[in-house]
Amino acid sequence: MVGAILLGLVVGVLARVLTPRDLFRNMSGPTSWLVSIGTGLAGALLGYLIFTVLLGIGDTDLFDWGGFLSAFIGALIVLPLVGWIVQRSNASKTPRA
Repeated sequence: MVGAILLGLVVGVLARVLTPRDLFRNMSGPTSWLVSIGTGLAGALLGYLIFTVLLGIGDTDLFDWGGFLSAFIGALIVLPLVGWIVQRSNASKTPRA
């Protein structure tokens, strides 16, 4: 459990640093850490599905350090996707004049 959280944190922070125009870049404090952990864990899940389940390569354990690269690639996919969804959600809530 602790290893999964640490993996999510490291992968999420690296993905957020390397993603241009990150929607969550203005966050700070615990919210920023939680977004990084969530992004990293979602990236680990997506990376596992892409590389292990679909392509048949990589580590068979879901949240371990052996799947760091696939988790990182998954987080680089998840972060812009979540940003796009949040922007669309916010745009639909604003009243149009």
